[in-house]
Amino acid sequence: MDTRNTANSYGSIAKWLHWTIAIFFLGSYVSVYYRHWFTAEETPENWIALQLHLSIGITLAAFIALRILWRMTNKTPDLEPGTRLEHLATHVGHYALYAIMIIMPITGYIGTSVDTEYFFLFDIPKFETTKLYEVLVTQGMGISFEEFEQPIDFIHTNLFGEWIVWLLILAHVAAALYHHFFKKDKTLIRMTIGNS
Repeated sequence: MDTRNTANSYGSIAKWLHWTIAIFFLGSYVSVYYRHWFTAEETPENWIALQLHLSIGITLAAFIALRILWRMTNKTPDLEPGTRLEHLATHVGHYALYAIMIIMPITGYIGTSVDTEYFFLFDIPKFETTKLYEVLVTQGMGISFEEFEQPIDFIHTNLFGEWIVWLLILAHVAAALYHHFFKKDKTLIRMTIGNS
């Protein structure tokens, strides 16, 4: 199997990045929902779940950056036959997913009020303690962290986290299943077992 994409299929690196990011997104949601549903505030379990969520988010940011670089330096397989509307929906859906993949880790990091204990190996300072924060927020906007955090947290948690991410993921999965079972083309196969 080729590492690079071809006109007919995704290469092994694109597939690995796609499924790794999908698994990490799932892990991010599992950790945050576990924290909210099954732990009490200010308990060790609550803190561990939060730190796992933060650690996974930072890891996601790194994988997403690699995925974007890989996509920019590789051809994308040709679209399967379809209508102009289907192809437009494909492009819009993919751009929306990439936008979400960029927005979620960034808003998660810059809106966090604690340092990240990266998988309990080492600490990553919170954005509030960085020089960039001082320049952009304290000096540039002239607001406190609480004022800065409120809209960022709304975007990360309430707007995207609770609704838009799930809707985009469900649409993405539904489209893949539609292509596989109804159109019977190779859209899903190209990102799973398909050969380059």
